[in-house]
Amino acid sequence: MKSEKITKESRRWYDDACGTALALEFVGERWSLLILRELMFGPRRFGEIKAQLAGISANVLTQRLASLEAGGMLVRQLLPSPASVQVYALTDWGHEIEPVLQTMGRWATRSPLHDPTLPFSPASAMLSLRTMIDPVRAGDLRMTIGFRLGGDRFLGRLADGDLAITRADPDGADVVVETDPTPLAVWIYVKRPLAEAEADGSLRIVGDRALAVRFADLFALPAKIMPPAA
Repeated sequence: MKSEKITKESRRWYDDACGTALALEFVGERWSLLILRELMFGPRRFGEIKAQLAGISANVLTQRLASLEAGGMLVRQLLPSPASVQVYALTDWGHEIEPVLQTMGRWATRSPLHDPTLPFSPASAMLSLRTMIDPVRAGDLRMTIGFRLGGDRFLGRLADGDLAITRADPDGADVVVETDPTPLAVWIYVKRPLAEAEADGSLRIVGDRALAVRFADLFALPAKIMPPAA
């Protein structure tokens, strides 16, 4: 088995001047893009990143973080006292990959293999909302919406068809959704009736319920590609 050990020697996969080839040098290894996704909404500790990437080993995560740091996409930071713990945060350049992730996400959801009922991480669910919102449907709607997803808290601000989301306490938002990432996706994308989700306890709305229903209607998955004719 080929070792994934990182050395100080630079290596190139492609003898190619194309920017796409260079991008793959930076983020083409397994897990790299998903690590950047997990940091999109703010710094995370090593254990927090690992907990949201099912199947990644501590060793591989350490390697990928070191590679992304060496490439200039993330930095290590020490939180101030009393926390005094190390976290990983995206650089400004690292944040610029968000449109790339969004374009890839929109493209991949057209595949018949896409299944919105599979597990989401909280960061993945929030990035999905930022990606799939329909600005035409949103129109001039303005609202604040909060999400309590297990131990994660997010606050969204919708204006001019754009949904800005930050890690923040959602208290005081027009609508607060209390659930887990997968039931959230099923409500938003599979269009499970809100009453059903509330009845079985998988989702709870705090605040303006009618506005919550209107928010869910701002999202739709794109049409699936048709398989080639036999």
